[in-house]
Amino acid sequence: MTINLFDDASWTSLRPLTFTRPVADLRVGILTIAEKWGKYLNADFGFCTQDYLSIKFAPKPNADLFINGSVCPDEALLNAVSNLKTGEALYKKEVVIAYIADQHDLEAVKSLKPIQYPGDFVQIVYPENIFGHNPAEIRKDFKLLTQGRTSANISSTNQLLGEDIFLEEGAKVECSVLNSGYGPIYIGKNAEVWEGSLIRGSFALCENSSVKMGAKIYSGTTIGPNSRAGGEINNAVIWGNSAKGHEGYLGNSVMGEWCNIGADTNNSNLKNNYAEVKLYDYKSEKMRNTNLQFCGLIMADHAKSGINTMFNTGSVVGVGANVFGGGFPPHHIADFSWGGAAGFDTYKLHKMFETTEKVFARKDVAFNEVEKNILTKVFELTESYRRF
Repeated sequence: MTINLFDDASWTSLRPLTFTRPVADLRVGILTIAEKWGKYLNADFGFCTQDYLSIKFAPKPNADLFINGSVCPDEALLNAVSNLKTGEALYKKEVVIAYIADQHDLEAVKSLKPIQYPGDFVQIVYPENIFGHNPAEIRKDFKLLTQGRTSANISSTNQLLGEDIFLEEGAKVECSVLNSGYGPIYIGKNAEVWEGSLIRGSFALCENSSVKMGAKIYSGTTIGPNSRAGGEINNAVIWGNSAKGHEGYLGNSVMGEWCNIGADTNNSNLKNNYAEVKLYDYKSEKMRNTNLQFCGLIMADHAKSGINTMFNTGSVVGVGANVFGGGFPPHHIADFSWGGAAGFDTYKLHKMFETTEKVFARKDVAFNEVEKNILTKVFELTESYRRF
């Protein structure tokens, strides 16, 4: 089977996280949304997304099943999608979940036979939905990935609480406390938990990533592939190829790819007056109430912070921003900004490329024309937000 996952209006409401990817490429739980559907359906997948992203995230030819990339699958939803026939579309009220047709066309979907889905499901519409749904999505992905399989050996040097602990081949954990009484713990292939770490599930450490010595990690946390984590982390999602390797607190947050948080960087996730947290909204260019009491940092791809950076409750850091200096920077730091509380300038694209090429080289990845073209387009799309 071959499927394509399409962007809906969530692509807009999830900015700046989606400036550099389709919605279905968001990591929630252990897997990305696209990877979840691929495994549930045993299918190859592609993306129907913005034109400038299609050079990296291309659609698959000959696919006739199209699935909303903001919708996370579960077994009940899988059955409903699997029962769709040609010319039918699955809805939840006004939300198009999936449809079968010759090509992707959301206007043409209106002419298909509508099938209303009676159940509930997880949909990722706003950035805070990612860490909000992460504990439950880790549980679902853990079952999907480990059912019927046996964990690799877990060293006797560890203190284990609970039985939902799974290590993939090549994973290493030594002299640490793993508590799966509050949710499963998944350690990916060739990932490593260093000595003295304290980990409470649900937790996922993806392939080739590491948790540094003495880390304190709380429930609902995912560390994506090829990343490094340390200090104190609570209910946060780091997508991959990123580093939060030092002391400092990261909580109720999302951190994109190719990001780095400097030593002793902290974010607030609770306002002093315990009020509901607001996040910057790119569409309205105003602050949007999340209706959450706990909401920390939303950091898009390629963003960096220097040592001792202090992020306010509900901070949004755009693509390619480089933040440093004393004091609290503003709640919204525009894409390709350079500076901090004392003020910002534009992080010129050629200078940002110089840094990015070095960052990629550390992971043995080529910073190619495809990546440059996407970032160039994002730089153009976000020009109006840089009001320095």
